[in-house]
Amino acid sequence: MKINTKGIIFTDYLYTSKFIMIKKILKVLVFLVLLILISGFVYTRYQKPTYSGTIDLKNISEGTEAYFDAYGIPHIYANNNLDAMTALGYLHAQDRLWQMELMKRIAPGNLSEILGEKLIQTDKFFKTLSVDEATEVAINKLDKTGNPYLEAMAYLDGVNQFIDEGPTPIEFTLAGVEKEHFTLTDIYNVFGYMAFSFAQAQKTDPVITNIKQKLGDDYLLDLDVLPNSQTTLIKNSVELPETVLDDIAQNIQSVTENLPIPLFIGSNSWVISPNKTKSGRVILANDPHIAYAQPAVWYEAHITIPNREIYGYYLAGIPFPVLGHNRDYAYGITMFENDDIDFYKEENHPTDSTLYKTADGYKKYAYTTKTIQVKDQDPIDLVVKKSYHGPIMTDIQDEITGDSPIAIQWVYTQLDNNLLDAIYKISHAKNMSEAKAGASLIHAPGLNIMYGDAKGNVAWWATGKLYKHKPHVNPKFILNGASGEDDPIEYLDFKDNPMAENPNWGYVYSANNQPDSTANMLYPGYYLPENRAKRIVELLDPKNDWDMESTSNMMNDVTSPVHLNIIAHVSNYISNSDLNKQEMAALDVLKSWKGNSNTNEVAPTIYTKFIFRYLENTYKDELGETLFNQLLKTHLLKRTIIKQLVNDSSIWWNNIATNTTETKSAILTQSLKETVAALDAQLGTDMKAWTWGKVHTLEHNHALSAVEALKPLFNVGPFPAEGNKEVINNILFDYTDSGLYEAKGGPSTRRIIDFSDVENSMSILPTGQSGNPFSEHYSDQADMYINGEFRKMLLNKEEIIEQSRKIEFVPAK
Repeated sequence: MKINTKGIIFTDYLYTSKFIMIKKILKVLVFLVLLILISGFVYTRYQKPTYSGTIDLKNISEGTEAYFDAYGIPHIYANNNLDAMTALGYLHAQDRLWQMELMKRIAPGNLSEILGEKLIQTDKFFKTLSVDEATEVAINKLDKTGNPYLEAMAYLDGVNQFIDEGPTPIEFTLAGVEKEHFTLTDIYNVFGYMAFSFAQAQKTDPVITNIKQKLGDDYLLDLDVLPNSQTTLIKNSVELPETVLDDIAQNIQSVTENLPIPLFIGSNSWVISPNKTKSGRVILANDPHIAYAQPAVWYEAHITIPNREIYGYYLAGIPFPVLGHNRDYAYGITMFENDDIDFYKEENHPTDSTLYKTADGYKKYAYTTKTIQVKDQDPIDLVVKKSYHGPIMTDIQDEITGDSPIAIQWVYTQLDNNLLDAIYKISHAKNMSEAKAGASLIHAPGLNIMYGDAKGNVAWWATGKLYKHKPHVNPKFILNGASGEDDPIEYLDFKDNPMAENPNWGYVYSANNQPDSTANMLYPGYYLPENRAKRIVELLDPKNDWDMESTSNMMNDVTSPVHLNIIAHVSNYISNSDLNKQEMAALDVLKSWKGNSNTNEVAPTIYTKFIFRYLENTYKDELGETLFNQLLKTHLLKRTIIKQLVNDSSIWWNNIATNTTETKSAILTQSLKETVAALDAQLGTDMKAWTWGKVHTLEHNHALSAVEALKPLFNVGPFPAEGNKEVINNILFDYTDSGLYEAKGGPSTRRIIDFSDVENSMSILPTGQSGNPFSEHYSDQADMYINGEFRKMLLNKEEIIEQSRKIEFVPAK
């Protein structure tokens, strides 16, 4: 037998060669993996905020220290205001530069440049709104020698040095965005976005006008449209095509929903006088309600210089704190909810569309061309047309013709803007009168400034430039722009605004509810229902020994007396004989409910689904799908529910889509039956499993989380969430048919300042101090927040140093 040794040797050679090659490939792969891991480690460390060491800082005159406490909050010690502000700007940018970039781009309409074509319509809206033009006017009038300007510029110096020398946040890299210096223009544009965010008329007036035109005056009687008489309610408004009103409302709704930065929504605050506290010292509580996002809206920083100290909450890109306190005084905000926007239907000249009718004859529209830069596309030119009322908002929608020009008149863009001075004065005040003087400078947005101090004073001032119309005008409808009869006739002095100082009942509070009359009128607005206000008063009135613990428990309160009143009323109209065993059990759960919305409760799940079914069965047949969904997104419907529910003869009860006349009892019974059937299908037939935490959740979404693969890196959550609509722990969500209620907004912070122990005052943020996903402070407060816990706002320097890391800023040579 012959053996082919050459073949064996050749085969062995092949095996050996393959083995050697595989080993080489494996070595290369291991090397690449290690290289990636090492690069990732190095990149991550490079990306992390700097919390210790020495930094050369330009434009400071003396050494400045920043101590970072256990939650990454900087405590800045400087010898003068300008050095402190420069350090603040640097540190603010280090933690929140991406958030600041987005914030500065919204109001001037520059989002498409970095986020692409999906934001074109949003940019069109804001460029038409013309915040950028109001910004230019305000800056031209600003005193360039005054402290507000000088400190703002110092803050910008710090921001821009970080932009030049600090690491580029990962969001800029992923989005392909180049960093640019910040300017004073950016600060004012952020003010403009804040003012727009607080306004409600832009989302509500077109919807109300559409309901009036589509259905008639009788359908308005159950809608809580005005605090005035019904005769005023139905007298005015101009006729417009229904499609125009739908398009306006839909456009504004899509603009607000597509924004990558949270909207301001509402707020709670109360300040308790010494005669109602255990210690005999003032306690201030505040929790502004803002849409959830990651990072959270507020940035905390504590500044100490000789003769001045402030622990503040800062908006991205704003140099002075909107919320703040020190050992002498504290202040907070809620939304006033006043109506500071009016829509006007202009009337074009019959043969010349460049002219519009006024009480003094025809005038020419003003035209401005603006450019929208779009990522990876050619720029878009936008022509903005204005009447004397304001910009024509219908021109930004291609489907709306020039036959229906609707102008928006907004106090923010029409009157002098002193917001930089206002917030500076409030945050630098030495007493109540100085804080009040600062509040008086705010023309828009409408805010309730809540105040308390170590001397025992408590106060509330409603700010914003208020105005009067003629008696026939209902500013919640689109008004007649041609006659001049619907124009404002008088602007009120600040002294005529709603306010209270050291009232004899022992506290001031605001829950975005209707204030008492001012200037012989109930001021028009988009106020929230009485639910939270009623609960706040119910808790504050009988108790005279308030302290930090009881105040913190109150801030986390999830009980609604109004929900209980609704259930008590509704149960009388549900026909028990038409209910099966499961439906009767659900009704029994509601009847025995204490009104609280904890995660382990079943009743809020049933109640919320029932309210949606009731609203759908009551309003949708008349309004149609689009208008019904628009109404659901307004504050108006919240106020309407209780008013319409108690009206047995409401025109809304009848379903116009059927051949029978439905009664209140029939609609409410049908709604309960549909509720139980839907929950059986969604959560199973075991009613004990229908707990609130399964359907009510909170996830803090980052602007880049629209890319599914990036969610694990940037988002925080989800968590089962306590709270509900219009309880003190107010959590905002959309009514949907899905039966899932994702928290859209809620307390953006919870702050309690107790002047009996001000160094142990407490606060919490929804996620963390840093907007940098590589920082240990990106989400280190999220669990505490969802559990209703607090942490200290440190003021004591020895305590701060004991637990902190330090950056030493030295003047750059």
